[in-house]
Amino acid sequence: MKRKITIGTRSSKLALWQAEWVKSELKKLNSDLEIELKKIKTTGDKILDVPLAKIGGKGLFVKEIEEALLRREADLAVHSMKDVPTDLPQGLHISAICKRENPRDALIVSQKSNPPLPPFAKGGRGGILNSSLVTRHSLLYELPHGATIGTSSLRRICQILSIQPNFKITQLRGNLDTRIRKLDEGKFDAIIVAVAGVKRLGLSHRITETLEPDICLPAIGQGAVGIECRTDDKFINSILSPLNHVETSVCVKAERAFLKRLEGGCQVPIAAYARIEKMQDSGYRIQDTGFKIQDNHASCIMHHASDIVTRQSLLYIDIDGLIGSVSGDRLIKGHIEGNPQDAEKLGVNLAEDLLSRGGEKILAEIYPVRSLSSANHLKPIDNT
Repeated sequence: MKRKITIGTRSSKLALWQAEWVKSELKKLNSDLEIELKKIKTTGDKILDVPLAKIGGKGLFVKEIEEALLRREADLAVHSMKDVPTDLPQGLHISAICKRENPRDALIVSQKSNPPLPPFAKGGRGGILNSSLVTRHSLLYELPHGATIGTSSLRRICQILSIQPNFKITQLRGNLDTRIRKLDEGKFDAIIVAVAGVKRLGLSHRITETLEPDICLPAIGQGAVGIECRTDDKFINSILSPLNHVETSVCVKAERAFLKRLEGGCQVPIAAYARIEKMQDSGYRIQDTGFKIQDNHASCIMHHASDIVTRQSLLYIDIDGLIGSVSGDRLIKGHIEGNPQDAEKLGVNLAEDLLSRGGEKILAEIYPVRSLSSANHLKPIDNT
């Protein structure tokens, strides 16, 4: 006898692609399952004429789906992890985080650009420094002054305005195909969207440039699909377990710990990107726990500590984080690395460092009634 389960999902093309992918993977592992999709419209889907930062609140793209889970109208829910708040309703949890797609942002330039952009990396005006002091070039530096860029993400806005304060930022909401259509209609010179969504919908050919993290640090959880279900549903949890990708899960949990410490959401320009790296093959690696500050478009490196680590095919987690002002005139950047077993504590440590170096002042300007220094949070580990 087949067992029927219901997947709760948004109805956008991208959300349905993700839900269908999860359905397909579950069917491969459990051929006796009968799986249906339940399309649910969320608050974020209903309000398209207002920037997310002005709507306020968290869980704009998941709340109604979670309510369906709690009412037992759905057995599991498929989400983009960047949409999932760090605090979940009682009785629900993220049971699996699937293998991450490319987490970077994509720059898509209008095919009607006038004048045409110069060839990439020829005659460019430079890039910004990464943690290895390597200068990267980007087409963002080639866009003309006053170019109209479409995005509603405060995270993206603060970073691209730090590159060129004269860009004209125009709010861009809607599904991915709608955003690209508006670009093609000539409403923007360029738009910035997530690479993962573009690839999943088979539109990779439209990407003009994949923005490296030192140009535009990704959103927390970007590119990762999470599956939420009831904590007490043993059957659903058991069938979801094989879909959990351990490396992705560790990295996304580190990013979300960073976000939770900062009490952030879509109203705040916050970014983080974690990845698991292998120690270099030869005997030692200098584990640099220095931090980078970029403030008023000037960069400098501050080294706080160095540890010599013996390498025998060991793994470590590497995390970059950012807090920015909405205008882009202040970007506080940080970097930390350590044992993957300490991933969440390292995320908290990184958040604490950013707060201490000007991040708290920036966030206080955005939500002044909250104190970020007095709350009870995960105890940071000693990273010296």
